[in-house]
Order: sequence, then structure tokens, then C-alpha cells
Amino acid sequence: MGNTVSCCVSPEESPKLPRQPVDRNEDYQIITDVSDDTGPYLQHISDREVPDELAQESNPSDHARASTIFLCKSQTDSELRDKRKSNHINHVSHTSPLSKKYSSCSTIFIDDSTVSQPNLKSTIKCVTLAIYYHIKNRDSDRSLDIFDEKMHPLSREQVPDNYSVMDPEHKLIYRFVRTLFSAAQLTAECAIVTLVYLERLLTYAEIDICPCNWKRIVLGAILLASKVWDDQAVWNVDYCQILKDITVEDMNEMERHFLELLQFNINVPASVYAKYYFDLRSLAEDNNLLFPLEPLSNDRAQKLEAISRLCEDKYKDLSRAAMRRSFSADNLVGIRRSNAVLS
Repeated sequence: MGNTVSCCVSPEESPKLPRQPVDRNEDYQIITDVSDDTGPYLQHISDREVPDELAQESNPSDHARASTIFLCKSQTDSELRDKRKSNHINHVSHTSPLSKKYSSCSTIFIDDSTVSQPNLKSTIKCVTLAIYYHIKNRDSDRSLDIFDEKMHPLSREQVPDNYSVMDPEHKLIYRFVRTLFSAAQLTAECAIVTLVYLERLLTYAEIDICPCNWKRIVLGAILLASKVWDDQAVWNVDYCQILKDITVEDMNEMERHFLELLQFNINVPASVYAKYYFDLRSLAEDNNLLFPLEPLSNDRAQKLEAISRLCEDKYKDLSRAAMRRSFSADNLVGIRRSNAVLS
């Protein structure tokens, strides 16, 4: 143990063994410099993985930090900017203070839409408006044959020759989606998930939603969202009863292609769902599609109170679990609670 060459003594502590300087950059270059003669080179996993910034930018339906595509397309619309400017001028000059609804001690006005229970009619209007801006401000006309309405018509009516040129109006898209949701008795949450799947398809498959394919893309997204989100899913044969001229084989083939293009990624995180909900509300505000305000009723107040109590119980359980943990004397933190009064 007394020998200076012993393994128990580091070279830095021994004056008899001076350390030789090592050029680490040169060694690293020698190791990583692989020629073709050495055989196949296995790339490091850190080089193969996509950085978080690129992943968030390319897949907004998978990451909560990335901006939704429909909101970006709507904000770049010139007509929307002019409409927003004119609405602001009209609001300042013509709006009377008595036309607004304000809450008071006796009456509380709230809109009948929350992130957990959105308003069905308003949500469908917002989702179809997002689809409208997707079609109107599309980058190109990239499509696939499985979604082409000329090759796979949804009805026996002859498809017009200019079907791939004429952009559909918002009313037409809303009527098509509302018919499906009303007949299949789908929920508002399903409409939001439908928009998530639609944008995920456009990103993964690198296609555009355009006049020739918007109906089949929307139908495929609704079909998949209803099966994933709703407990009692609608079967493909049920959609054939809504759309009389479509066959079950066509529905099955479209569903299979839709899943393959999504790479079977049907997961929708809660953060992504919340982002789409609030972006839809921003879209509605920009287009004057305001959610209706209604007085708070006793039934709704009792439901909100029950939800708040449930959240309070969960918080108490978490605080008790935190108190059971051991605290150090240096970082001793006391947990204080304040009782909330709910009437």
C-alpha cells in the first residue's frame, strides 16, 4: 500500500507520476472516423432520435407545446384580419353597455361549455370552421386515392367535374358533420378528438385536405374518434345506414388506411386535448362564434359544487401522502390548509 505505483493512489496525488496531457479531441476523432472499409457503421441512438423542438414543430397533435395547425392557418387569413378589425370598430362604436351580460350578487352568467363537457353545437361549429380554414389556406393539393371522392364516392349522385377546384363553404362542412354527429349521437369531446386525428393524418401522411378529399378524411376521423373515445362505439355498418350509398367494405378499407397512415398512434394526451379545446375557443372568439351565456341554475351549481368537492378530496389525499414523507431539518416545510366555503 505504501508503493506510489499502487492502484489506491491516484496519479494526481503522486509527485513521482506526472500526468501526460491528452488531446481528447484527437482521440475522439480517431474513434468516430469510420471509413467504408470497416464495414457497416451503427449510428448512435442520440443521433437517430428527433430533437424535441423538431418533433413538436412537425407533430402538433402529439405535443402540447406546439401550435395547432388550424389556428395558424386562420391567423394568416387576410379576410379574418379585416373582419377582426371591423368587428373591433363596430364593437367600440355601436356596443351598448346594456347589451352585455354581467354577473351580479343574485345572478351569475356562465357559458355552457367546459373542457370536460363542451357545448356540442358550439364545438361542432368551431371544428368545422377549423376544417374550413384548413381547406381554404392549404399549401398544395396533395392527396391519396383512398380519400378521393371521385374514385370512392359517398353517394350515387354524379360528382361534378370541378369538384377538386371549388372550395366548400363553412355551412356545407357544418351540415355534413352535424348530420353524422346527430345520427350517430356522438359527443362534443368526440368532435375535438376528430380534429386531433385529422391534423395528425395531415402531418404524418404529408397530405392536404382539399375539395376532392375533405369528406372522406373527415368521415374517417369521425369514425376513428367515435371508436376510441365513446364507450358505446358506432359500428361501420351504422354509418352505412346514415350514408345510404356507401358500402361496409369501403368503410373498412378507409379505416384500415387511416390507421396505417397514423402509424396506429391513436393516443390523445389530456394536455393535447385541452390545447385543442382552448384554441377552438380562440378561433370562435376571432370569428364571433361566441359561446352562449346562461344564468347559473341550481342544478348546475350543485354539479359544480360536487366536482369541486371531488377535487378537494383528491388534494387532501395528496397532502396527506406528502406529510407522511420524511422531511430534513434543513428544508422543513409546513403544509397549511385553508378551508373553502361553498354555498
